[in-house]
Amino acid sequence: MSIMSDPLSDFAREPFTADGKTKDIYRQGDGPAVIVISEIPGITPGVAGFARKVVARGMTAVMPHLFGEPGKEMSQAYAMKTLASVCISREFNKLATNSSGEITTWLRALAAAEHKRCGGPGVGVVGMCFTGGFALGMMVDDTVVAPVLSQPSVPFPLGSRRKAALPLSASELTRVKERAAAGTCVLGLRFSGDPMAPRDRFETLRRELGDAFIGVELDSSKGNPHGHPKIAHSVLTEHLDDREGTPTRAALDQVLEFFGDRLLG
Repeated sequence: MSIMSDPLSDFAREPFTADGKTKDIYRQGDGPAVIVISEIPGITPGVAGFARKVVARGMTAVMPHLFGEPGKEMSQAYAMKTLASVCISREFNKLATNSSGEITTWLRALAAAEHKRCGGPGVGVVGMCFTGGFALGMMVDDTVVAPVLSQPSVPFPLGSRRKAALPLSASELTRVKERAAAGTCVLGLRFSGDPMAPRDRFETLRRELGDAFIGVELDSSKGNPHGHPKIAHSVLTEHLDDREGTPTRAALDQVLEFFGDRLLG
């Protein structure tokens, strides 16, 4: 089967079991592992394309299948259907409160297993949109040495309190701050006009983590010189302009360099 008929045919699929739950993972590459956690609606061709860029930099990309239909193209209807099912799932429904949710326990186990399998100083993690904050919850373990939050949208920003909130319990936040103080940096990405990944959340991260938080905010204001649309949201996938010299290409390169410096350097 060709890559055109199956967008994930170049990835090896295998099951991973932890915390009593078995889910498929898609993997490719060699070297230290980067856990690529897809945005809603799932592992789209855009998410897989980002994973291949990780592989091209000399690392192993590991994509867990958490929701949706692997390889299916992004569409608004598909995204809304997946979001509806995810929001009633026990694994995810605590994400609207001050908790990282049950799914993060499974992801921490995956990160530990991939570190043991792939070696290196630790693993990298990137979450996107709905999963954007998962890297923070995984950061409580020393295994995660390169966490990236791309347009983190949970807790959903309904009201000023939620706009500034992080998907962490008080004890998890304390641990994340300890690791940040010890030298683990967190990279965050958002478009400036994106209401789903509000500026208030980045301000919270700056306040809590200090210089350990690296916030990258791309101008998507009306009439911006880069042509970013008002609805721009997905920095590394759907709204990525991969041409050399564009702000989104620069952000992509910064993420890949962040992983490379901390996992290969």
